[in-house]
Amino acid sequence: MPTPFDLPPTLREMRNYVDGEFVSTERRFPDRSPLHGQVLGMVHEADAALVDRAVQAARRALEGPWGRFSVDERARALHRVADVIERRFDEFIAAEVADTGRPLAQARALDVYRGIVNLRTFADLGKLAHGDSFETRLASGQELLNYTVRKPLGVVASICPWNLPLLSMTWKAGPALICGNTMVVKPSEETPASATLLAEAFHEAGVPPGVFNLVHGFGPGSAGEAMTRHPGVDAVTFTGESRTGATIMKAVADGVKEISFELGGKNAAVVFADADFDAAVEGVIRSSFTNAGQVCLCSERVYVHRSIFDRFVAALAARTAALKVGWPDEDGVFMGSLISHEHRDKVLGYYALAVEEGATVVTGGGVPHFGDARDQGAFVQPTIWTGLPDDARCMREEVFGPVCHLSPFDDEDEVVRRVNDSAYGLAACVWTSDLSRAHRVSRRFHVGIVWVNTWFSRDLRTPFGGSKLSGIGREGGRYSLDFYSETTNICVAIQVLAAA
Repeated sequence: MPTPFDLPPTLREMRNYVDGEFVSTERRFPDRSPLHGQVLGMVHEADAALVDRAVQAARRALEGPWGRFSVDERARALHRVADVIERRFDEFIAAEVADTGRPLAQARALDVYRGIVNLRTFADLGKLAHGDSFETRLASGQELLNYTVRKPLGVVASICPWNLPLLSMTWKAGPALICGNTMVVKPSEETPASATLLAEAFHEAGVPPGVFNLVHGFGPGSAGEAMTRHPGVDAVTFTGESRTGATIMKAVADGVKEISFELGGKNAAVVFADADFDAAVEGVIRSSFTNAGQVCLCSERVYVHRSIFDRFVAALAARTAALKVGWPDEDGVFMGSLISHEHRDKVLGYYALAVEEGATVVTGGGVPHFGDARDQGAFVQPTIWTGLPDDARCMREEVFGPVCHLSPFDDEDEVVRRVNDSAYGLAACVWTSDLSRAHRVSRRFHVGIVWVNTWFSRDLRTPFGGSKLSGIGREGGRYSLDFYSETTNICVAIQVLAAA
């Protein structure tokens, strides 16, 4: 009997997309719902031979039709793909929600909408990109003109995460393709549905075969490893766990391939005494529990000025306990399930570890019970801890679940030191009404992005990325164009001097 949020029949078999064709394989694995635990469909796993076919197809497209396209032609192609996604919006919503278990409203407002915007934004930015030029007169009197041109890197391997599947794929595909590259993309094995639909969108939009190739599978011993080790791949972009990023770095080291990594985070939010109290409470709710905490930018460490600490803990606990967890389409639902039972086991392991390490569980800390099919899903309760020292494992390791720990602090220098005392360096939030303090403190954090009195607000032209274990490189706007293109300087003698 069908249960809510099954995949449509057209996605019960999810195939690879190579050289403009959908390819079946003998080896398959189930796509299982995190909402109720039942199998949604079967995914056709790519082996090394199929990955090789995809890379070879991408190389032919790079040297063939796509390589001859002007930037305007590439931009029009990306806009056509965006048009298909917009036309099939509800199908993409259904795929994202079925695979991830996230609330329907979030998938509508963020995931699929941003997928469309990503493609259109980079299509338009690519048309505006320009090089540098310099006129030079040498001591000999010779005049030179130097100018730069952008060229594609080549074949880009893109390995995408499960937490924001369509958003992440289009965030990489938009700039890579507008710069003239071709791609082999592997979605997470947990979220194959919207990736399969994206391949259909490229096909329907008439993008030449081999430009966008999709292979399904896993990491080690499967499609992921085959992609990163393939000699025909020129660059690798990856979003996911820091440990996986380190493994990929080793795989690409011999080929000295270009890499862009957006990895994990153990992000901090800092609430000063002069903050708008209610806004800060709502902000921390969003930054800690959105998408069940499964966003690399979520706040797992929250530092609150001691003068308002007890009041803040009580207010945050009351709001957290009132958050609605349930089916994606329920009225007022804030949080859905985790991505899988395996990930739930990891998060629950941290819930237990926190207690062992001496945490006070202010609210949550377990599994909700519904009395229906959701009890077979991967749900957990949003959870608040207090009382842990900064060197506890639960304060230093990324949980990637709906949890935050609240700690008091006394002064600016102290909290800056504690925020920076982390192996990660992705993001931070500051809540204060003192503009001078906001600028001063933000500059001192060792992270890639700081939000002041907001969270998750994005302008796609700005740089995005982290430091330390949180990643390598920056993407967004011209920073993405810089990564996905090779710059060549051309030096022309304007005046050729006669030989002496």
